[in-house]
Amino acid sequence: MPPSAHQAAVRPENTDDDHLSLRDFKRISDLIGAEVGIKLPPTKRLMVEGRLRKRVRALGLHSLDDYGDYLFHRDGLAVERPFLINAVTTNKTDFFREPEHFDLLEERLVPDLLALRRGERKPLLKIWSAASSTGAEAYTLAMVLADLAAERQDFKFAILGTDISTSVLEQGIRAVYPTELIAPVPPGKQQRYLMHARKPGQRPEVRIVPELRRLVRLARLNLMDTSYPFDRDVDVIFLRNVLIYFDKVDQEKVILRLVDHLRPGGYLILGHSESMIGTAVTMRQVAPAVFQKT
Repeated sequence: MPPSAHQAAVRPENTDDDHLSLRDFKRISDLIGAEVGIKLPPTKRLMVEGRLRKRVRALGLHSLDDYGDYLFHRDGLAVERPFLINAVTTNKTDFFREPEHFDLLEERLVPDLLALRRGERKPLLKIWSAASSTGAEAYTLAMVLADLAAERQDFKFAILGTDISTSVLEQGIRAVYPTELIAPVPPGKQQRYLMHARKPGQRPEVRIVPELRRLVRLARLNLMDTSYPFDRDVDVIFLRNVLIYFDKVDQEKVILRLVDHLRPGGYLILGHSESMIGTAVTMRQVAPAVFQKT
């Protein structure tokens, strides 16, 4: 049974002496590496401890040492596993992050994809944000494609966003964001696709309009799974700034699985800090970090 909040009558204000044991950190590191592919070297120990202190408080425990004991000696891991993954995984995201990829999508990739399907009437383009975090990337894609579809009038689109973390997916489904996060969104798109609260609270927030939310599906996916339960005729997959947390072997496996879901001529877009060099995947590079399935 998980501990209750009333058990933690006193918690130390100073966390200088509150640390995971080396053994417990290694156990957590091994578990995260095996389950979600993210590597947590000893240099990440302080970061992990900082994030797990919220779980210590939520469970009513006194210390990180108690947390380790709860996980590994009191059978707490079965219940705590999703919360541990949510806490430890990195969820850095922004609207219009690395904006040149969205410019390329609008100006080149979509026209080229539609040219390959010119025999179809209003083809459906499928776009997958494979590490969508809170949904900022998925909704950025929706904004870009909604404007382009309204202009061209010759295609439809659907967007899938997936992530390992249930907590960030819940935020993406709500589609509510602090106002400061949407600063990179161009003013015209802010007017068309964002709603402001009539009575803003202490922290002003916006919400994605329902017309756009209906075009985005968010679902949980562990990229380390051996197969993915999604369509195999996807046009564009965004997998940006995720592979850097995986080792080379897992990077290659993930890329191979994702490429298997692309239609011929489809595109895989990685982060600018990432590369497919050294993998067994044969794709044509068309732009920095952008690869086409041949």
